[in-house]
Amino acid sequence: MNNQKQQKPTLTGQRFKTRKRDEKERFDPTQFQESIVQGLNQTGTDLEAVAKFLDASGAKLDYRRYAETLFDILVAGGMLAPGGTLSDDMTRTEYCLFTAQEDLETMQAYAQVFNKLIRRYKYLEKGFEEEIKKLLLFLKGFTESERNKLAMLTGILLANGSISASILNSLFNENLVKEGVSAAFAVKLFKSWINEKDINSVAGSLRKVGMDNRLMELFPANKRSCEHFSKYFTDAGLKELSDFARNQQSIGARKELQKELQEQMSRGDPLKEIIAFTREEMKKANLSEQAMISIIWTSVMSSVEWNKKEELVTEQAIKHLKQYSPLLKAFTSQGLSELSLLLKIQEYCYDNIHFMKAFQKIVVLLYKADVLSEEAILKWYTEAHLAKGKSVFLEQMKKFVEWLKNAEEGKDGEITCTSWVLCVLRSCVQS
Repeated sequence: MNNQKQQKPTLTGQRFKTRKRDEKERFDPTQFQESIVQGLNQTGTDLEAVAKFLDASGAKLDYRRYAETLFDILVAGGMLAPGGTLSDDMTRTEYCLFTAQEDLETMQAYAQVFNKLIRRYKYLEKGFEEEIKKLLLFLKGFTESERNKLAMLTGILLANGSISASILNSLFNENLVKEGVSAAFAVKLFKSWINEKDINSVAGSLRKVGMDNRLMELFPANKRSCEHFSKYFTDAGLKELSDFARNQQSIGARKELQKELQEQMSRGDPLKEIIAFTREEMKKANLSEQAMISIIWTSVMSSVEWNKKEELVTEQAIKHLKQYSPLLKAFTSQGLSELSLLLKIQEYCYDNIHFMKAFQKIVVLLYKADVLSEEAILKWYTEAHLAKGKSVFLEQMKKFVEWLKNAEEGKDGEITCTSWVLCVLRSCVQS
């Protein structure tokens, strides 16, 4: 009999001890808030001391975890409940943005505090931008003075690039727009932004995030017009913003018109209908003939797929432009319009390398079709041309211009205008 005890089966494997840093820590901002509030109470209104305190505290406190709490305190003095009210059960401080003086100099000093903090702790960048977006949605919960201070601060932060102009999306909230809060806030914001930079810088930032065409959305649908926008912001002392918005609307209308014209040409609509439509739209949009001829040229040249071979594209262009010369003629009744068209042709031929050798033949065709006059061509040649491809295009036009000058001096020459043009066109087809 075997007296040895039977060994019990055991589980094999390795036990892992959970590291303390990997354990899920409960979100409890109370102690964090107390530390920040205590520090701000000690530094008081000395913003240099505030910046130093925040810089040093980042080494001891968990800014990454409690970023929202940190920014709530710096702006409002305590943690914000949904809607923008201060939480009742939390410690507060009287030293924050909302209790500061309502002037641009003080807001600039506060902007420096935020800039220094974010430069020191780069991981706070995203959280700070999210905080601004949230604060804008809470605007109705703040007093008028608090909104003014936040607007000035936001404008300064936008000017120095601390936050992206995409935060303005929060201002398009339906409730804020409906009650006029968004528009009033925007006035203060843009004033401080333009004060720091200029309208060109503002425009660039708005375009970068696609906000340049959305400013009308600051108003309810029944007031969303260029006239209302212009009057509101001009009366508020922001004429440059009004002019920018009006220009953006005009650009948008031109793009739509160009697209529609291009579609009409691609469908092969009758020229009479296209001309009538263009005249009507030109009147509606209050466009000059010079602006209109530029749109027409772009539409004409975009309505066809061009041959990639240089030797074939010229013939294709002559045929295509001959078809649409009555349309071009209808909108070149003024000398300036003719010059505008010549400059568009020069620019197009330079930007599209296959058209470099076609420039002269296009101009001659349009001269023969009475779209371009000899006065306009001579003016372009002598002084009004662009720098783009200047030497190439002037050389191409040299013989024709010499002929025009001789024709002006004496009309009894052996070669008539028509025969010269026909000669050029014949050489174009042969080449």
